[in-house]
Amino acid sequence: MADTAVASKVPKKSRNNRKALNQKNPSTNEANIMAQKLSEQSPASVLSPSDTDPSKENLESLSQPRSSPKKGKSKAAKGKQNKEAAASSFEKDFQEMQEMLQQLKLEKEKTEVLLKEKDEMLKAKDDEIEMKGKEQEKMKTELKKLQKFKEFKPTMTLPFIQVLNEKEQDKKKKKGDNEIKRPCPPYSLWCKDQWNEVKKENPDAEFKDISHILGAKWKTITTEEKKPYEEKYQVEKEAYLKLMTKEKRETEAMKLLEEEQKQKTAMELLEQYLQFKQEADQEENKKKKTKKEKDPLKPKQPVSAFFLFSNERRAALLAENKNVLEVAKIAGEEWKNMTEKQKGPYEKIAKKNKEKYTQEMEAYKQNKDEEAMNLKKEVEELMKFQKQEALQLLKKKEKTENIIKKTKEQRQKKQQQNVDPNKPKKPASSFLLFSKETRQSLVHENPGINSSTLTAMISVKWKELNQEEKQIWNCKAAEAMGAYKKELEEYNKSVAAAT
Repeated sequence: MADTAVASKVPKKSRNNRKALNQKNPSTNEANIMAQKLSEQSPASVLSPSDTDPSKENLESLSQPRSSPKKGKSKAAKGKQNKEAAASSFEKDFQEMQEMLQQLKLEKEKTEVLLKEKDEMLKAKDDEIEMKGKEQEKMKTELKKLQKFKEFKPTMTLPFIQVLNEKEQDKKKKKGDNEIKRPCPPYSLWCKDQWNEVKKENPDAEFKDISHILGAKWKTITTEEKKPYEEKYQVEKEAYLKLMTKEKRETEAMKLLEEEQKQKTAMELLEQYLQFKQEADQEENKKKKTKKEKDPLKPKQPVSAFFLFSNERRAALLAENKNVLEVAKIAGEEWKNMTEKQKGPYEKIAKKNKEKYTQEMEAYKQNKDEEAMNLKKEVEELMKFQKQEALQLLKKKEKTENIIKKTKEQRQKKQQQNVDPNKPKKPASSFLLFSKETRQSLVHENPGINSSTLTAMISVKWKELNQEEKQIWNCKAAEAMGAYKKELEEYNKSVAAAT
C-alpha cells in the first residue's frame, strides 16, 4: 500500500511541474500591461524585482493551484485601468513638453536678439579699429615727412643768431664789474658822508635808529650845504642818461639790421629748402645714417700693455684655428699668469706711448685755443662793422620819419588854413546818436568802466534792437542829414556870391 502511495505521488509532482513551466510565459494582455508599467515614470508604476524574477514565479506556480476564470477577468479589468492611467499620464507629459517647447522658443528669440546686438557692437568695434589703423598710417606718413624735414641743415650762416648771442654776452657782462649803475640821489650821498660820524656818536644805535637821526638832520640842513650833493647827482645823472641813450640807439639799430638780414636769409633758406625737398622726394626709400665727424688732426689714445701683448699673441693663436672669443680668453689667462718681469717690456712701451699722447694732446689743445681766439676776434670785428651799418640805417630811418612828420604837419596846417569855420559840419549817423545816449546811462550804471568794454556793450545793445527801434534812430539821422544839406546849399550860395 505504501509502495502504491509513493508511486501515485510522483507522477502528480511531475504534472504540476510541467504546468508551472508552461505558465512561465505570460499572455499577450499581461505583456502589454507590463510594457505600460515600464513606460510610466511614477515610482508606484515601476515593477518590483520580485514580480519579474522567474524563479519566484515557478515556486508560486508550484505552491498554488491553477488560476480560476474569475481571477483572469479581474486581471483584464486591472489592465484596462492601467491603460487609462498611462494614457492620462502621457497627456500630462505631452502638455508639459509643449509648455517647455514654448519657453525654449521664447528663450531662443531672446538669445537671437542678444546675438544680433552683440554682432552690431562687434561690427562697430571693427569699424573703429579700421579707422584707427588708417589714422595711424596717416600719422606714420606724416612722421616720416617730419623726420625728413629734420634732416634739413642749411649751409648758410644766420647773422641774426650772432646778434642775439652778443646780446646775451652783454647782459652777462653787465651783471659783472662793468654794470652801469644808476646815480645815487643827494640824500644818499650825504648819508654816506655822515654815517661814520653818527655811528661814533651813537655806538649802541641800530640801523633804523641811525637812519632816523640822519633823516632828522637832513631836514635841518640849509640849501647851501645840500648844493654840492645835488650838483654831483646832476653830473652823474647826465652821464648815466647818455650811456643809456647810446645803448638804446644801438639796440634799435641792431633790430633794424636784423630785420634786413632776416629778409635776405629767408630767401636763401627758401632756395636751399626747395633743393632739399627735391632730393628727399627722389630718395624716399633711402635712409641716411648721420655720424659725428671726427677731427682727423686729433691724436689717438694709446693702447694699454695688455692689448700690446694680445696683439702679439693673436696671430699665433689664429694660426691654430681658434675663434676670436677663444683667443681673448687664452690671452687674458696668459696675462694673469705672467710675472712682473715678463710684463715689464709691454708696460714700458705703453708708458712711452702715453707720454707721447699727452704731448700731442697739449699741442692740439693749444692750436684749438688759438683757433677759438682768432674766431672771437673775427666775430668782434664783424659785429663792429654790423653796428656801424645798423647806426647808418637808423639815421636813414630817423631822417625819413622826420620828413614824414614835417609833411604831415604842413598838410595839417594847410587844411586848417583852408577850412572855413562857417562851413556846416556833417551830422552823426544813427549808431552814433544811439551810442551817445546809451553811453551816459551805462556810465551811471557801471562807474569806472573801461572805454573798450563800454563800446563793446553799446555795439551789443545796438544789435539787440528791433527794426522798429532802429528805425527811430534812422529817422533822426535822416532829419539831421536833410538840415545839413540845406545849410550846405546856403553856404555854397554865399561863397559864390562873395567871389
